[in-house]
Amino acid sequence: MKSRDTGLFKFTCILNSPESSTYTVLWISASSYSFLIFQAYPRLDQFQDKEGKVRSALQHILKCDLEKENIMDPIVLPPADCIISFGLLDMICKKQDDYIRYLRKLLKLLKPGGHIIIFGTLEMTFYTIGKHKFHAFNYDEDFARKALVGEGLIIDRCEVKKRTVMNDHNDYKGMIFIAAHKEM
Repeated sequence: MKSRDTGLFKFTCILNSPESSTYTVLWISASSYSFLIFQAYPRLDQFQDKEGKVRSALQHILKCDLEKENIMDPIVLPPADCIISFGLLDMICKKQDDYIRYLRKLLKLLKPGGHIIIFGTLEMTFYTIGKHKFHAFNYDEDFARKALVGEGLIIDRCEVKKRTVMNDHNDYKGMIFIAAHKEM
């Protein structure tokens, strides 16, 4: 693929399911589906400009298999400066050991001094998409902090936002944002 320099950054998107691949391709092509996701933002014009910069910085879309030792097999990626996980561990883990095992695999992709940013849902047991109900890993802030520190990360920032609006689509109690880095 040809390199695109936006002055922002360049990145590779790693996906773990066919559904996420489909939605990402729709987003890259600036389809109407992506507009539905982002139309709730109050200053849509500013958001769309930033969205366009991120879209143009995307260099590769790769699929991963978290069950393999090298989750990118057969591809070997250079260590990353930053990994962003948005709900991934919440959706694929069933118990604490799974969370730590998959976190460890993600961290193998991170270079020393690199950062990981994790967005997650706290104390959620399920979520629904349409008529289908799915399991979610139930954990709290204390567990998330201990898991990252236990894997040798230094937490730079951790914030929790309590849920304010309830619905029947999920039962999370709050959102967590953690920014951490790997020691050099």
